[in-house]
Amino acid sequence: MTHWQDKVVFITGAGSGIGRALAVALAQRGAKLTVTDINGDAASQTAQACGGHARKLALDVRDAAAVAAAVDEAAEAGGRLDVIFNNAGIGIAGETHELDVAHFDRILDINVRGVVHGVMAAYPRMVAQGFGQIVNTASLAGLGPAPFFTPYAMTKHAVVGLSLSLRAEASGLGVRVNALCPAAIETPILDSSNPVDLPQPKWTPDARALLTKLAGPPYSLERFTQEALRGLERNAAVIVIPSRARVAWRMGRWMPAAVEKACADVVADFRRRRAG
Repeated sequence: MTHWQDKVVFITGAGSGIGRALAVALAQRGAKLTVTDINGDAASQTAQACGGHARKLALDVRDAAAVAAAVDEAAEAGGRLDVIFNNAGIGIAGETHELDVAHFDRILDINVRGVVHGVMAAYPRMVAQGFGQIVNTASLAGLGPAPFFTPYAMTKHAVVGLSLSLRAEASGLGVRVNALCPAAIETPILDSSNPVDLPQPKWTPDARALLTKLAGPPYSLERFTQEALRGLERNAAVIVIPSRARVAWRMGRWMPAAVEKACADVVADFRRRRAG
């Protein structure tokens, strides 16, 4: 519990799901938090759930200047910046040939550029102060195939690549970099739809059913949070949760053809369901 005491922590996408759960858990451990979300009301609710002491801010991670200003403000208020969680993200699902370039543009802007904006706001400051930790929320979908979630998987592969490469570069400068790679976690994103202002594909899969087929049923958010924080305390490079997801990850590395076949079977099954 003392690991996080008085740490100055900045979190994006803290209005719900993983971001909110991490914020509440860190508040219980004595961290000094700035919680942000594109939905300012949701950020305020998270701050209240943290005991009302967290700083809160409406923040669109697509705006690099706004992210930089928010990180600077949090660091100045706290006297330093210990940890940034680049957690904000969205999902997009559907048959790729029925999606639009706009779907790829939107998810790249949030899931990749949003992470880059957080990294570039925090990393130079951390290098200058000689310490810090950058935590990027990726996904099990960033470590292997995720059919019908191709734009999402693309972005999460990018986040894993960014994190591992920066980790090697940053370690000698006193900065830790970690990638959180959860499988399906019991959060609102499982029941969300594609952005309503984008063209709607003819069909989207039932995310819960599909992800259960691919990697098992959704995992408890509370258990995920506890395990994620333990992995960050150990400074694990890639934190894959739950344990069955680690098995799937290793199978993908050791037996890629078998995983490809399993995914193809799931795709065929869901296309039959769609046709029926």
